[in-house]
Amino acid sequence: MQIPMMLKPIKNGQIIKISLLLAILISLPRSIYLYNMFSGGNIDLSGDLFIDFLYRYAFFVAFSWMILQVNTNLVYLKLNGSHTLRMIVAILADTIIILLFLYLFKSFFMYVIGHEIDRKDEGFTNFNYVVLAVVLFFIARVLRLQTDQQESNLENERLKQQNLQNELAALKNQIDPHFLFNSLNSLTSLIRENKPATQFVNKLSHMYRYILQSGDLDLVTVREELKYLESYAYLIETRYRDRFKLNIQIGDEYLDKKLPPLALQLLVENAVKHNEISASNPLIIDIFQKGDSIFVENRIRPRTNLADGTKNGLSNLKKRYALLLKQELTVRTDDQIFSIELPLTKE
Repeated sequence: MQIPMMLKPIKNGQIIKISLLLAILISLPRSIYLYNMFSGGNIDLSGDLFIDFLYRYAFFVAFSWMILQVNTNLVYLKLNGSHTLRMIVAILADTIIILLFLYLFKSFFMYVIGHEIDRKDEGFTNFNYVVLAVVLFFIARVLRLQTDQQESNLENERLKQQNLQNELAALKNQIDPHFLFNSLNSLTSLIRENKPATQFVNKLSHMYRYILQSGDLDLVTVREELKYLESYAYLIETRYRDRFKLNIQIGDEYLDKKLPPLALQLLVENAVKHNEISASNPLIIDIFQKGDSIFVENRIRPRTNLADGTKNGLSNLKKRYALLLKQELTVRTDDQIFSIELPLTKE
């Protein structure tokens, strides 16, 4: 079931601007006619003509404002019904407004201008109001559709942001059960050696403590991330021993910069999952600084059978960067080297 979008009213300031402009445009032919008459010496430019112009202009502005309000806001915000019903009501309302303004215009003309409106001028005035009403009807439709489209786009963007935040929360709470089981298996083989077993348990405890603590954070410092990565690397080295090596070269000036939590660990885990790790082909991962970014690189040696997983880790990391930092990850593959650039921020 689709939930209808709540309509947003057209701003009164926008309607007033359009009314002022259209009133000038509809008054332009008469103004040009009077100017030509004055230039030809047929009439004298007096205060009465200026008052006549202001009188007509004020009525055109008020008329335009009311037609636009009815056709953009009133029939949409106050009337519940089908599109056809709204159009019928709008046309009826426009007709009533035309008749009302023509009546008021002619009624007050004598008091303001000082004489009765002649037959030719009355016919021209009627024509102007009908034409203006038609133009305003279509302008109102365009304004309504444009505003609704903008609101729809904003709603879609809000939904996208919400979905990204939900994915981010899910990713933060995700713990790979395969990694946990492998770590526990390694712990079993070390349990007889008290010191290594204690070290392993401490590293494992630090890892999951960090995962829980960073669950409410959008960004962490490079210092915190590297400390967590050290614990993760220790567990991987325990499993693969000299077949896995992690080289980290990051200066102290980078340690207080920030990035999304678990970003480095995810990339190292991704390399472990997708590359062969053996005595003849050990996995060596280089993490180093360059510019305002951290690079994670490893030589590509694809596994013959990939480890099980969600296969969404790198994709989710890209979404997190887009959501949190408004930046994109750069992925390169040159000379069998897989490289990912992680931009850093000071905020």
